Amino acid sequence: MKSYNLPNYIRYKEDVKEINNKIEIKEYQELSRDELIAKFLPLVENLARKFSTTQQASGVLDITDLIQEGSIGLISAIDRLNWETITESEDPIQTLKSFLAKRIKGAIRRSIDIHRGSIKIPEHKLIEIRNNPTDHTLSALFFNSVFYSIDDKVGVNNDEHTFDIESSVAQIVDDAPEYNIDLMNKYLLSLMKTHLNKRQYDVLRLFYGLDCDKKSAKDIAKYINITVPTATVIVSQIKKEAIDCLIENVDPSQVLDYL
Repeated sequence: MKSYNLPNYIRYKEDVKEINNKIEIKEYQELSRDELIAKFLPLVENLARKFSTTQQASGVLDITDLIQEGSIGLISAIDRLNWETITESEDPIQTLKSFLAKRIKGAIRRSIDIHRGSIKIPEHKLIEIRNNPTDHTLSALFFNSVFYSIDDKVGVNNDEHTFDIESSVAQIVDDAPEYNIDLMNKYLLSLMKTHLNKRQYDVLRLFYGLDCDKKSAKDIAKYINITVPTATVIVSQIKKEAIDCLIENVDPSQVLDYL
């Protein structure tokens, strides 16, 4: 972890603790805006610490920067709360926490992407991966890089079968020609039809606009007939499950030529 201003961090922790000790015990919807923000500042730090602070992952950002960016995301999320929707859910507290956590992590990821700059996997790392063509790292590398490039951003997922981009990137210019997007999309759709169920297939197809315009999670939820208040969260979970399913089941040799 990078070094950071420890006295300022300690002062921040003490201030958060002091503020929360002064807040009366109430239902969340009874708290004021400022009280609600203070209540969830510990959640911001908890989520921020799940992100790597290596140089490749976050550029000049340290943990205090990530907490700051997450706090901005928290404030924005609280200003957008719809209490009617939350209280109507089966588990209002979990729905509230999920809503805030998603936007806190989104704010941190956007800040990391801004400071990260352009990255490319070095040739020596690709050679190392190619030497073991049965390794599902190949599938993870392919699907993560393709889907994140469609989404016009780089993402990092440290699940068991997901390629750890953070440990193998370099700040070098990519002069390689771009893939034919239409052909790539058709290839992705063929793999998806083979290995995914219909719901997973539709979520990925619509979310990334592989054969149509990109759809929002809310629109996708309506399309696949999910009507619960946490529908957008469920859509995000299905998307992740679909990508993990492709990584797990697609033969690495099928994607080798694309790396």
